[in-house]
Amino acid sequence: MSASKRWFAVASVIVAAAGAYFYWGKLVGSGLPDGIARGNGRIEAVEIDVSTKASGRIREILADEGEFVTAGQPLAHMDTRQLEAQRRQAAAQMQRAMIAVETAKSLVTQREAERTAAEAVVGQREAELDAAERKLARSEQLAKTENVSLQVLDNDRATERGARAGVAAARAQMAASDAAIGAAKAQVVDAGSAVDAAKAAIESIDADLADSTLVSPRDGRVQYRVAQPGEVLSAGGRVLNLVDLGDVYMTFFLPTAQAGRVALGAEVRLVLDAAPKYLIPARVTYVADVAQFTPKTVETEEERQKLMFRVKAKIPQELLKKHITHVKTGLPGVAYVRLSPGAEWPKSLTGTLVE
Repeated sequence: MSASKRWFAVASVIVAAAGAYFYWGKLVGSGLPDGIARGNGRIEAVEIDVSTKASGRIREILADEGEFVTAGQPLAHMDTRQLEAQRRQAAAQMQRAMIAVETAKSLVTQREAERTAAEAVVGQREAELDAAERKLARSEQLAKTENVSLQVLDNDRATERGARAGVAAARAQMAASDAAIGAAKAQVVDAGSAVDAAKAAIESIDADLADSTLVSPRDGRVQYRVAQPGEVLSAGGRVLNLVDLGDVYMTFFLPTAQAGRVALGAEVRLVLDAAPKYLIPARVTYVADVAQFTPKTVETEEERQKLMFRVKAKIPQELLKKHITHVKTGLPGVAYVRLSPGAEWPKSLTGTLVE
């Protein structure tokens, strides 16, 4: 047989095999029952960045990559020397403000005592004025009958006027005492406000000091360090990246006909390439309302069937807690989802179910 004939024979076999495979695929499909669908995916988990609230230098990092951590566990410490100095300064300011409050209160007491004295002087001057007015009235009566000299009358009139002026001066002094009391009380309020401001500054610094210790927000595993001790970070600078092992899921894609039949909460079984003998139970928690993959046009029904929708299947938290040391993200696998509640799983998916 010539070379050209041998090549033609081989090509014929390949074409025939391809046609047979295509025909088998049309007839048999994926080999799954009508109520079961499958999609390729990868194990994923929620990632959390542990970041600084304020700018500063990293003093130490307490967790290594791959280490399991619990919620509230300290992961890193920032340099707090400047914050501690600011706190001491704020504490000193509060102490000064508290002393100013006591001084202002003492001044209020003093001004109130001065007002009491001024009130007594007013009473004394009013009594003197009353006596001077009575004496002047008698002198004026006696002067009409010439029983008193004009000199005495003039003296009594001067005394009455002096007494009246004394009353006015005493009342003015009492008014000044009232104003002094008001000013002293305002100083008390001002000093009290300074105390409150100092307390607020201390509370703010204490909050910054607390935030300088970076803690784990959830149970998880340190995926990698973003920064190292000694580095200076700006506000919001990332120090560590965590994987939340309590929120692990697989994302896969289904075509329109199958995605439209998936219900939230539908049962899913995951098969990982690394452990094909084990079936991991999961539940559908999300079905995209917009197709992720679309052809250039979707004018025909056939083209609409090509639309692919993203589906998320979440693994139960109780199961994750039992096997937390074996949970790894990034592992590829296949998700099998039950489209119909009554659909039976094929024999290949009735093996060892992880519990």
